Amino acid sequence: MNANGKADGTGFDVVIAGNGVLGLSLAWVLARRGQRVAVLGQPHRPWAGSAAAGAMLGCFGEVTTSLLASEHGRAKLELGIQATKLWPQWLAELEDRTEGAPVRTADGTTVILNTIGTAEIDDANYNLIRAELTRYQEPFEDVEPRDLDWVDAEPISRPLKAFHIPGEHAVSAAALLERLESAAVRAGATLVTEFATRVEYQGERATGVVLASGERIVADHVVLAAGARTQELLDSLPVGPRVPRLVSGYGVSSLIRTVDGTSPDSVIRTPNRSFACGLHVVPRGDGHIYVGATNVISVEPRDTPEMRDLVFLLQCVNRQVRRNLWNSDVAKVQVGNRPVSMDGFPLLGEGGMQGLWIMTGTYRDGLHLSPLLAQDFAARILGEQPQADLARFAPVRQPLRTGTREQIVDVLVDHQMGIGYEQDWTIPVEWHHWIEMDVRPATLSWANELDPEFTPPAELLFASRFDPELVKLLRRYYATCREHS
Repeated sequence: MNANGKADGTGFDVVIAGNGVLGLSLAWVLARRGQRVAVLGQPHRPWAGSAAAGAMLGCFGEVTTSLLASEHGRAKLELGIQATKLWPQWLAELEDRTEGAPVRTADGTTVILNTIGTAEIDDANYNLIRAELTRYQEPFEDVEPRDLDWVDAEPISRPLKAFHIPGEHAVSAAALLERLESAAVRAGATLVTEFATRVEYQGERATGVVLASGERIVADHVVLAAGARTQELLDSLPVGPRVPRLVSGYGVSSLIRTVDGTSPDSVIRTPNRSFACGLHVVPRGDGHIYVGATNVISVEPRDTPEMRDLVFLLQCVNRQVRRNLWNSDVAKVQVGNRPVSMDGFPLLGEGGMQGLWIMTGTYRDGLHLSPLLAQDFAARILGEQPQADLARFAPVRQPLRTGTREQIVDVLVDHQMGIGYEQDWTIPVEWHHWIEMDVRPATLSWANELDPEFTPPAELLFASRFDPELVKLLRRYYATCREHS
């Protein structure tokens, strides 16, 4: 590898395709263990989820009734709980070994239940978060809405209830990426400022990658951790069709410079709602806040925001959290792409060939899981005892099911109706019932038409009604699943 970060035929122990939080975290761990590691990706990380993330270090705040409707969702939550315990030492070591801006930006998370959502989604998820905190004996405390620091919602969007989770913090994604990159390089990792376009293999063994320039990097192990862009690399492999295909959970977030120079001490968020991750405000220091985030399923990753998504996001935070934000400056608009597998669950582990590893499909949880997955994958690559039970999330698998077709349709209809209320629609009282009466059988009929056996997660089923390309990909994937069942 030469001084410009270009390949010169040098071999590596491990090559990692992807320079987001997951890829850099693994590179740091492996380089500290004496491995020769190359990390691939353009410095500005186009299409990445990491760079646009709110970077909330929480798993309980993400709990939903849909997540815990299956044993797979429960297992995913428990991975998040494991990761939470690793963050204090992970951050301490990272900040001790590197220089830069402080990484942690928020003390705890305050969850609000306001008048905007629906009982089927917001009330249910709000209560379930509390129930899971109690189940796992994690501390939280109720907060009177009138005592909420910094919150000043418009009267018809006011919070009705709130509680604070002292153990769920947030970090600056930009500062975290900068520190991880510095730590990995100091430990001996090599950064290659190009994308991988193809995985090379001989027989049943992955042998390296081909870069966008056409140059090759040879390695004993190839790790695919390029987020939603990992699909391009999977398409170059014979095993690719047997791995749940990846699409993008495209999202828009914004960095706001507040008009009065203030920001909250903690994360302020609603429960997850409307196929998305809830409205959330994360302090970023120096009078700035992060506001996020929308979530729209897209076949291809996006790098520019749609106007409607940005307007919707800014109106939500102004109305539901703090009224004087309307006079604040929009310092930055960010676009990210969450890697979403076609069954909604992570792709974690050996990739169906010797020397091939897949670490993606983490949806909204990749950054939070990064310390756990980095240490676990390093152990697996080095032939040691792994830390986590990832067996159910093995990349080569049949689709994981989250419920019956009827249950998934019910979730979709609840969230579709919730979108209307969050968008402030005004309809006659009886129309809610009438709309549901028409939407539910129409959606069930569409699910039956899409595939006779498999039903995608609610957000993919919803998106497929408007996206013929997504329909083609789902049907092709399900046909492959039947061939290998």
